[in-house]
Amino acid sequence: MFAWPIRVYYEDTDLSGVVYHASYLRFLERARTEWLRALGFSQERLKDEMGVVFTVAGMEIDFRRPARLDDLLEATVALEGRKRASLNFVQTVRRADDATVVLTQARVRVACVSMATFKPCALPGGIFAAADA
Repeated sequence: MFAWPIRVYYEDTDLSGVVYHASYLRFLERARTEWLRALGFSQERLKDEMGVVFTVAGMEIDFRRPARLDDLLEATVALEGRKRASLNFVQTVRRADDATVVLTQARVRVACVSMATFKPCALPGGIFAAADA
């Protein structure tokens, strides 16, 4: 499982100082991007050299407990399954100092699409090999 630290900034919160629900989507996206980078792939390289990009095709998200201004969080990424042109993830957001308490959990399906046509296409084979290593 891959984990990425996230600090809650003022811009991530609503008037009450609680993380606004849409901010969690950015947190999860950053963690997936950094997971991919840790495997040796940057989004920019995939787009420029291989002509593919990723798009979120589906998401189920449960908000369990609030995070607040200045909290240090950890967003995790676990690859749950994969197909020819998609990846399925389970992601969580927890407080960095108490990983036992899940604040948010999501199931995310990401599709690989051609930059030229925006139609589904095969994932670059190297991603499978890196994810299995």
